[in-house]
Amino acid sequence: MLLDVADLHTRFVTRDLDDRPRVAHALNGVSFSLDEGRILGLVGESGAGKSLTVTSILGLLRPPARVTGGSARFEGQDLLSLSQTQLGRLRGSRIGLVVQSPRSALDPLARIGEQLVRVQRVHRDISRGDALRRAEAMLAGVGIPDPRRRMAAWPHELSGGMAQRVVIALALINEPRLLVADEPTTGLDVTVQAQILDLLHGEVRRRNIGAIVITHDLGVVAQYCDDVAVMFAGLVVERGPVQTIFARPGHPYTRALLEAVPERLRLGSARSIGGAPPDLYALPEGCLYRERCALAASACRTEPPFVVRDGAMIRCHFAGSAS
Repeated sequence: MLLDVADLHTRFVTRDLDDRPRVAHALNGVSFSLDEGRILGLVGESGAGKSLTVTSILGLLRPPARVTGGSARFEGQDLLSLSQTQLGRLRGSRIGLVVQSPRSALDPLARIGEQLVRVQRVHRDISRGDALRRAEAMLAGVGIPDPRRRMAAWPHELSGGMAQRVVIALALINEPRLLVADEPTTGLDVTVQAQILDLLHGEVRRRNIGAIVITHDLGVVAQYCDDVAVMFAGLVVERGPVQTIFARPGHPYTRALLEAVPERLRLGSARSIGGAPPDLYALPEGCLYRERCALAASACRTEPPFVVRDGAMIRCHFAGSAS
């Protein structure tokens, strides 16, 4: 197994006006796993904890956030036990990251070629000449025309799609075993979005690496992912093969997400997800989804179990009743 995240908890600890501690329970026992050659889609509403999960396991949290429990074993090593120096050696080498905004990921004061050389020489013993040659080949590999000329370009001279291709090149150039893409097509037009996703999918398959794609777009998950983990209020409430879960969702929240996709709007059959997420500063006991769930019953006041069905894990007292 490439990555195994188990019972991950993250808290935001602040103080109110009376200097009393306030604790937001942002991640509440996130668990999922990923094998080499597989693409996992991490989905859910805004605020469900998708991006926070990744920043937690990669050591990218900033105060007042902190991990308070769980494990995240990558190639057998628990990332949560490593120092920032040790994590820094992994990020950019064994683990590649593609962020939402390429403009924020690229150094505006360094040319593209220099940035590709820099990330190589930080993580491996390589001459500048060899690093330049590998950088040019990588730009060509991610579909950038005239890569030698682009090596001399500044980030502001690139289009959004071209800049995202450079970010993908930066993430892949040290041949990572895990690629994390956080909303990698935000702000791009539809045609460029498809090109970027096709590129990511193709590189994962060609290199036989594992990938996590964070997205709110279930269409992206259906087309590009092998497995899906559905998040709600800092929990994975359902996970398993994409085809299984999309064909027969077992959790009421998963079903609600599928019924709210834009394609159903055009058909006039879409349904909105009523209610609001629970207050992370005062989480209720039991199932966190029960206040929005049509199936809620007295049993839902106790913590729901994980039920296994057709290879999927469903966190619900009534697993399968939603289908």
